[in-house]
Amino acid sequence: MTTYLTPARYGEAEFVEKRSRFIGRVWRTDTEAEALEKIREMRERHRDATHNVYAYIIRENNITRYSDDGEPSGTSGMPVLNVFATEGITNVCCVVTRYFGGTLLGTGGLVHAYSKAAKEALDAAGVSLMALWSLLRISISYSFYDRAVRLLDEFEASVLSSDFGENVSLQAPVRKDIEETFLERMTEYSAGKAIVEKTEERFCGVRVG
Repeated sequence: MTTYLTPARYGEAEFVEKRSRFIGRVWRTDTEAEALEKIREMRERHRDATHNVYAYIIRENNITRYSDDGEPSGTSGMPVLNVFATEGITNVCCVVTRYFGGTLLGTGGLVHAYSKAAKEALDAAGVSLMALWSLLRISISYSFYDRAVRLLDEFEASVLSSDFGENVSLQAPVRKDIEETFLERMTEYSAGKAIVEKTEERFCGVRVG
């Protein structure tokens, strides 16, 4: 079962380091063409910037690219790329724009600033776990409701809807790769009284960070 981490949404961060202005931007990009388009847009928007450093990682065909865009070799593009590689993030594109402020940062300072811009932009974007999920409809007694919700939380399954009738009916997605274990635990916890029906399977993302 294939799972991977990717940005949950667009993220942006900006700060000033020794009078140089850094703007980090992160997108989820599922193809290299999407990544190249984001890079083109940022170069066009910030034509007056000193540097538009970029890095992207695409799962399909294992594509990894980066550019220092005129900064000293190894001080910008690679540190940006390493932020995502270290955290296992893929299908991601990041552009860090720099407006030079007149003070040289040195090799270590550049690595720190570009890494910080990428990491803060990623933090702003958040992270989603892409995986195959089973959408389950769970019918339980009222006396088991609290324990069922705790069990779902343990399996990182958020309740999508609740119907309080004669019994409680919950809808929740559970990752396909841990579905069998979840069902075993649900049966055990409810003494076999919980009724679980799978309504569909869906490959999608759920935010985890």
